Amino acid sequence: MEENNNNHNSSFSALLSAISSASELPEPDVEILTSGGLRIPAHSSILAMVSPVLENIIDRPLKHRSSERVIPILGVPCDAVAAFVGYLYSSRLREDEMEKYGIHLLALSHVYAVPQLKQRCTRGVSQRLTIENVVDVVQLARLCDAPDLHLKCMRLIAANFKTVEQTEGWKFMQDHDPFLELHILQFIDEAESRKKRTRRHRKEQSLYLELSEAMECIEHICTEGCTTVGPHDMEPEKKTGPCNKYATCQGVQLLIKHFASCKRRNNNGGGCSRCKRMWQLLRLHSSICDQPDSCRVPLCRQFKLKAQQQKLGDDALWKLLVRKVLSAKAMSSLSLPKRKREEEVRETMGGQMIRNFIL
Repeated sequence: MEENNNNHNSSFSALLSAISSASELPEPDVEILTSGGLRIPAHSSILAMVSPVLENIIDRPLKHRSSERVIPILGVPCDAVAAFVGYLYSSRLREDEMEKYGIHLLALSHVYAVPQLKQRCTRGVSQRLTIENVVDVVQLARLCDAPDLHLKCMRLIAANFKTVEQTEGWKFMQDHDPFLELHILQFIDEAESRKKRTRRHRKEQSLYLELSEAMECIEHICTEGCTTVGPHDMEPEKKTGPCNKYATCQGVQLLIKHFASCKRRNNNGGGCSRCKRMWQLLRLHSSICDQPDSCRVPLCRQFKLKAQQQKLGDDALWKLLVRKVLSAKAMSSLSLPKRKREEEVRETMGGQMIRNFIL
């Protein structure tokens, strides 16, 4: 207790010394009253210049005959008020003051409209967030209109919800602020929904990228050849080695080899499930290909003619698939480093997505 009193007295002594040493200033003409009953002398001109709220308080007409001018700042520790007044004079705040009174100074900066101090306190309190104080801070951030701090608190709670639930701050909030509890639970639910949507979107984009590469591989195989499969007019010994998309290309080659030899295949897109996948890949290529007359991929031109005759192009689901594949192709060309990492992952998958593709 004695040590706290000594620290308290030293804080006030330092502030009083700083104010009195300012020789260019007149004598203090107002006093700030703290919760401990102590009074801090100050200059009304300085307070009014820094804080519009204090300016309004100073400019109020006196209700009594006494000329004594006292501004009460209550509800926070005396040293926090001293640090606040010190900032109004010097625009400086020590790290130990931020450590001890950051939350109180954030409240004071909001109440008395001192934006520079509010920004400093928002950053300082944000850097000192813990599981134990996060519930108290999120309530303060909401009351003080500090959206960045509020969002950081909410994310910390969401990431450590099971632990935060066990804190005294959470239990107190449940008893006294059920609306905030509901707000936090809704935030967590929305965050989980966003994560699920993101994972689903990434999975879909991976499939569309795989299909886009499959289209490139079909053209590559039918034009140049790759390992075991190539154009019908190419001699086997002249077929090339593995390409840079071999993980996908190998899956396409396996489908082509099966498609060529399957006894259950028919010319209407039927047959076994693997033949159906090949029909779908050929049709997808035809929908994307812009040079059907010179294209060497089998059935490319026939699929386009059939689509025009039977108006298969009006199939909304198929149109959507074509747009997604084209979009994936365009995006992949803009993110080559990321694409290389994805190719490394797909090499371990062995073209599984192509083999499992059914519209």
